[in-house]
Amino acid sequence: MLAVILSGGSGTRLWPLSREAYPKQFLPVVSGDSLLAETIDRGLQLDEQVRVLAITNEEHRFVVAAHLQSQAAERTAGIILEPVGRNTAPAIALAALAAMEENPEELLLVMPSDHVLKNSEAFREATAEGAKAAKAGKLVTFGIVPDAPHTGYGYIKGGHSHGAHLDVAAFVEKPDQATAEGYIREGGYFWNSGMFLFRADRYIEELERQQPDMMTACREAWSQRKADMDFTRVGAEAFRKCPDDSIDYAVMEKTSDAVVVPLDAGWSDVGSWSALWDIQPHDENNNVCRGDVITEDVSGSYIHSEGRLIAALGVSDHVIVETDDVVLVADRSRVQDVKKLVAQVKAQGRSEHRFHKKVHRPWGTYEGIAAGGRFQVKRITVNPGASLSLQKHHHRAEHWVVVKGTATVNRGDDVLLLTEDQSTYIPLGVTHRLTNPGVIPLELIEVQTGSYLGEDDIVRFEDTYNRV
Repeated sequence: MLAVILSGGSGTRLWPLSREAYPKQFLPVVSGDSLLAETIDRGLQLDEQVRVLAITNEEHRFVVAAHLQSQAAERTAGIILEPVGRNTAPAIALAALAAMEENPEELLLVMPSDHVLKNSEAFREATAEGAKAAKAGKLVTFGIVPDAPHTGYGYIKGGHSHGAHLDVAAFVEKPDQATAEGYIREGGYFWNSGMFLFRADRYIEELERQQPDMMTACREAWSQRKADMDFTRVGAEAFRKCPDDSIDYAVMEKTSDAVVVPLDAGWSDVGSWSALWDIQPHDENNNVCRGDVITEDVSGSYIHSEGRLIAALGVSDHVIVETDDVVLVADRSRVQDVKKLVAQVKAQGRSEHRFHKKVHRPWGTYEGIAAGGRFQVKRITVNPGASLSLQKHHHRAEHWVVVKGTATVNRGDDVLLLTEDQSTYIPLGVTHRLTNPGVIPLELIEVQTGSYLGEDDIVRFEDTYNRV
């Protein structure tokens, strides 16, 4: 079995904790591990023979690679990069084409990277039952046994029973409250989990039948693939021609071989702040509080602090989320509209929708500390053995002060070795590179001065990570 992990989402509905450049699947929003780490582990625990294949995008590739390297180094089947987002049906087609190279009948267990499943044993049992149907040529989806008339999920109507699985009678869109209540009363309806299990050749065959143009574009893109470090890059122009569609619409709603395996395992797609409130333990006042929080006469609320103290008084059914640069306050019944605030942030030309104050890079992180006219100050952390690109700037000079660790600095024709409390100056226009040769993280303070201090004032000559 190949665990295919889809990790291309931006997680807008969990803003401001989730940002486009570092979305919710990379964050420990429920436990001490990120949602992606939990998903990888979920696949690995099914069987010792399971390997992991990730589908992601250019921007998130190094974060995904770091997760796989730390968790599944010996059981990684690769990382496929999508040049552009084309929804789940084409992404899964690329995974199926990759699997076909070795074994056309390889089972693909498709899992989004940002879901929560509390009961691993129930998931393992459901996957084992689904595998039986998938080996026989069925296209399996997992239907979550509903515990409430939820209006935020699509539903699957079960048909004729075959023991551990049912035929799919219909996929239905997100219902209104009255319709959802009717589904619960009637029974036989399941939440659509977005998880699937089928043979690689059966998915290709079915996509070829239902969406021939999509399959043609995916085949062409796959035929043009190239290896780049740990990544597989498919043909960009060919993939851009691919129709944009989900596996539900493109395949599952049209095939006569769709079956559903009921799953009761504490599942959530963590699709909003209210969903996080739902799935986490509540205190005696029905609140979920994370981080530095004190409350008085507060009930039914989700309060999350990333650093500063949140003191809440006399509110009910609210969501309050604090990060370094944003504070969100919302009625818990309105959290689906957080995307409207994100749209305003974008429209104002701000950056808080894309980046956290601490920005993640393949080599480490940087964080803005202060900024003003013609200057800004950053805290930079470089991972052991990592190196920034060989680069220069047209509009700024830089001063570096080492706070912790050891730095090798290439500055023009000079090579410097700096230790704690030592510093150097990089004049405007001088080619330079920063490397951490040590075994502990390198931390330094960077002071930039100049007429323009944007991140796009970088000319790269050499880069370990093949960035432009």
